[in-house]
Amino acid sequence: MPENRRPLPIGVFDSGVGGLTVLRALRQRLPKEDLLYLGDMARLPYGTKSPQTVARYACQAAEVLVGRGIKLLVVACNTASALALDALRERFPALPVIGVLEPGAAAACAATRSGRIAVIATESTVRGGAYARAIAALRPDAAVSSAACPLFVSLAEEGWHDGPVVEAVARHYLEPLLETAAPDVLVLGCTHFPVFTATLKTLVGPQTALVDSASTTAETVAAILTREDLANAASRAGGSRYLTTDAPERFARVAAAFLDPEQAPTQVELVDL
Repeated sequence: MPENRRPLPIGVFDSGVGGLTVLRALRQRLPKEDLLYLGDMARLPYGTKSPQTVARYACQAAEVLVGRGIKLLVVACNTASALALDALRERFPALPVIGVLEPGAAAACAATRSGRIAVIATESTVRGGAYARAIAALRPDAAVSSAACPLFVSLAEEGWHDGPVVEAVARHYLEPLLETAAPDVLVLGCTHFPVFTATLKTLVGPQTALVDSASTTAETVAAILTREDLANAASRAGGSRYLTTDAPERFARVAAAFLDPEQAPTQVELVDL
């Protein structure tokens, strides 16, 4: 790794396009930084895979980004953040590795008034109980309930962000959770889920705050760049590059809905893991 790492990009990866919600927050918080994003579209979704498979996929994706030269890795996938951080930090001991789960838990604890927090996520994230543990570490008195919402990932990847189908799926997943848990915070525990914010707000009502990890993760990254003296000192605005393991044209089309217009990818490079 070069001695002067400040000009190197920040690497970001997810199983698909959902992690672009984190990239968007990074761009807003750190406008001078270059960003290199990898979406593992060929092996989407991670949320139904075993912990061993998720860790293997995450390390392979990280290898590509590290091979391009990065100064920090953001795991913009809640499932990989729950199951693969230890493996990634062991594989790349000199590289700061940041997940999105702990920042999301911190944001939930800061937002709740009653201590009743609901989490919607992928099957693997819910089954592993990572959010409940992370929230309990910050607020032991919190009551955490969870629901797996696997169809949300497929809908987001297809570009279906609202409408009758999304509303029906959201009601199917959330109504039992809202009735039994009565939360005042709903954690969007998958980076794909913020695209459904409008539908979810209508369903949960004004008494329940929606929390996702994107902005909190960006703040965590900014703090680490400052602490480790890794912030880019260039006066120019940073750029974004995009890699995918499958269907670059589809990636670009769907990604446009996750990003500000000036961030939408015009070129997406196909890579093989």
